Amino acid sequence: MDGRSFMWRLCPAFLLTVMVATVFLGGRAAGQPTVPSRLPDGVTPEVDEAIARGLAYLARTQDRDGSWSNRGQFGRYPVAMTGLAGLTLLMDGNTTTQGRYAAQVDRATKYLLRSATPSGLIARDTNEARPMYGHGFSMLFLSQLHGMVEDPARAETIQEVLGAGVQLTSRAQSTLGGWFYTPNSRSDEGSVTITQVQALRSCRNAGVSVPKATVDAAMQYLVASQNSDGGIRYTASQRGGTSRPALTPAAVCCWFNAGQYDNPHAKRALAYCKQALRSRTTRTGHDYYGHLYLAQALYISQDKIWPEYYRQRCEFLLREQQPDGSWYGDGVGDVYGTAIALIILQLPYNQLPIMQQ
Repeated sequence: MDGRSFMWRLCPAFLLTVMVATVFLGGRAAGQPTVPSRLPDGVTPEVDEAIARGLAYLARTQDRDGSWSNRGQFGRYPVAMTGLAGLTLLMDGNTTTQGRYAAQVDRATKYLLRSATPSGLIARDTNEARPMYGHGFSMLFLSQLHGMVEDPARAETIQEVLGAGVQLTSRAQSTLGGWFYTPNSRSDEGSVTITQVQALRSCRNAGVSVPKATVDAAMQYLVASQNSDGGIRYTASQRGGTSRPALTPAAVCCWFNAGQYDNPHAKRALAYCKQALRSRTTRTGHDYYGHLYLAQALYISQDKIWPEYYRQRCEFLLREQQPDGSWYGDGVGDVYGTAIALIILQLPYNQLPIMQQ
């Protein structure tokens, strides 16, 4: 049984998907891609092969302790990178016990659970700069994994870690409703805030109690961060700050994850993104980051430009893939770039609830 078919059988939430999605099954052997009888719309055999090579790269570069350490000029970020890399393996249909990369998912899960601190923060203080990123990505990974875990004891442990993590996030929220790089800063900026909002949504979907006041304040923070052109600036307190093309689609994802597809702020922000970001964009400051969220926003909302956007983005990413199967994104590093590329390329497989149509 391949990873994807197991995920659909294991998670009741996927039962409605299975009638359509079973035609996509086929699986890929690591390093030896095979063409399923039918691929999801937009996924060509070349894209399927690129995905397989990227996953194989992550599998063989996982550190012995279960983490991934970014190899780039801005730092290693092992907790954040493990959360992101782990998500890509879940999107391939792997769990801690099933799928060809089950061993890697299991080790990543153990690493992140061991990284939970008494305060609720998921971090490795000696190695992790800006720990709220890693905290958010870890909660996102663990909450998406939670429903796939067969062992009741491990599921309970994940639930406890997520509960403490949500409490830490709530305590760390600024008076304006956002978050900053560290939990005690009492400041805020857009990218960390968006990481926390998406993680909170995922945790709530996994059955973890999330204070409504925390979410309401965070959504208001996004509104307060929006400029007249629809774009999102770096921080809500920065009056007159310029709109950030890479940051704006992440805010759109937050609105869409909350089911607010008709929210006028979300519509204005998405219109801004369509003008400011191009699917064939070459190396710019935060190209990979921006498209990580723009792709999600277009896909989950079934926007009419999604098919053409995905085709063009695939063309770009296939050109960017390195001979070893990796991507080096935004100058940040290989694990970062590879994880983001794989999340975008695997969206049509419709696997993770937080990224489903």
